[in-house]
Amino acid sequence: MEWKSMKSLRTVVQEMAAQLVVTRNYSIPLCMRLRYEPADPYVVRATFFTHSDDPGEWVLGRDLLADGLSGSAGDGDIRIWSATGHGGQGLYIALGSSAGTALLEVPVQDVRTFLGNSEALVPRGAESGHIDWDIELANLRAER
Repeated sequence: MEWKSMKSLRTVVQEMAAQLVVTRNYSIPLCMRLRYEPADPYVVRATFFTHSDDPGEWVLGRDLLADGLSGSAGDGDIRIWSATGHGGQGLYIALGSSAGTALLEVPVQDVRTFLGNSEALVPRGAESGHIDWDIELANLRAER
């Protein structure tokens, strides 16, 4: 299986192998695609593909994903932590919903590369400069 990474002026996309952790000794392989668009600079869209199901998509905070590389981050529906300090090279992502919780393990280095590419487009802390505030205001007015 070949994993791709793509970077353009508008989007960073990276596919990587992931594991859906079922038990301590059993996991199911799947593919995870991370997508970052500077027009929506605070979020990363994570899509998960298995052989039998339709893909599932979650929206993650880019800062949450980055913070999970160096420690435990998040609470509630999304929690992220790294196992690198314990001899492993995995990043764990726990996704919770009313249907239950899924625990995913992904390679730390793949996530680090993806985040580095996204930060090359929009440095952390500079996100607000990439939002079209006129469009956001128009969307808010339309929701009334």
